[in-house]
Amino acid sequence: MKGVKAVAEEIEVLLPFATKRGDEEIAAAAIERLSWDVSVPRDAVMVKVEKGWLTLTGEVEWHYQKVAAEQSVRGLLGVVEVSNQTTIKPSVNVSTLSEDITHALNRSWFFDPETITVSAQGGNIRLNGTVHTWHDREVAATTAWAAPGAVAVENNITIM
Repeated sequence: MKGVKAVAEEIEVLLPFATKRGDEEIAAAAIERLSWDVSVPRDAVMVKVEKGWLTLTGEVEWHYQKVAAEQSVRGLLGVVEVSNQTTIKPSVNVSTLSEDITHALNRSWFFDPETITVSAQGGNIRLNGTVHTWHDREVAATTAWAAPGAVAVENNITIM
């Protein structure tokens, strides 16, 4: 739209009457669900619910724990949306992270050591280079995320 500088969306998701659930009930169910999920460290993730919108905060050590927390609560009755603001705080020395990921990639038959470069600053990882398939690109990113100390992965790998 010509001349539009901002859009304010005030969309409200209405659930069927039978599935309505108060914020307190949703929060209690989310806390219970997280306590049963062995992938999520106990008491590491906090829950806030407002009008069915569930927000997760806290710190975990691994990316998979952050994802697991969100997956655990996303399907709860009454949840409209999940905002996962959980952060990853590594508990390992990240000084050799780049070399560790490069070594892991080179062990895989998918990758030629000359095609991918890995750089890391703290727990922030950047992947550059080329691969032959989307699958190879995703395997590289998954490998980087699996490294102890990874807090963010920027996948700049292109497909040839």
